[in-house]
Amino acid sequence: MQICNVCSEQTPKYRCPACKIRYCSLGCYKRHKDKVIEVQTELNLLCEKHLFVFAEPWTVEDLLHEDDIIDKVPLQRLQLLGQSKELRDLLCNPHLRQLLRSVDSADSKDDAMKAAMQEPLFVEFSDQCLKIVEDEAKSLTSNKDDDL
Repeated sequence: MQICNVCSEQTPKYRCPACKIRYCSLGCYKRHKDKVIEVQTELNLLCEKHLFVFAEPWTVEDLLHEDDIIDKVPLQRLQLLGQSKELRDLLCNPHLRQLLRSVDSADSKDDAMKAAMQEPLFVEFSDQCLKIVEDEAKSLTSNKDDDL
């Protein structure tokens, strides 16, 4: 059973049209909307300066908590994603941020990913992420081969 993402007390009856989080009442929607406007303003200011910071701190363990994940990317390579200017520039696009939020909040992640992959901007973002991770994988393999 789900609970409201705003007040964490009631059963949600509604879903935000912008970010798809669940909420239970008009009051919660208004609180959520005010917070979204604040966050959006902050993100736009940061993007104007070509900086991107995460609103909440996270760890790799937060992303990789599922036991059934087969392919895990080492921490070294994940950290490269956060250092990429190309990714920061892409994340300045509000449409991409909305796509990412909708995938994150979707009940069916598979369906949400299939829909997102129809968007050229999302494909560009995904390709850039893979390029960064794979380039690093190649360089790590090359370094290991050089050591032999």
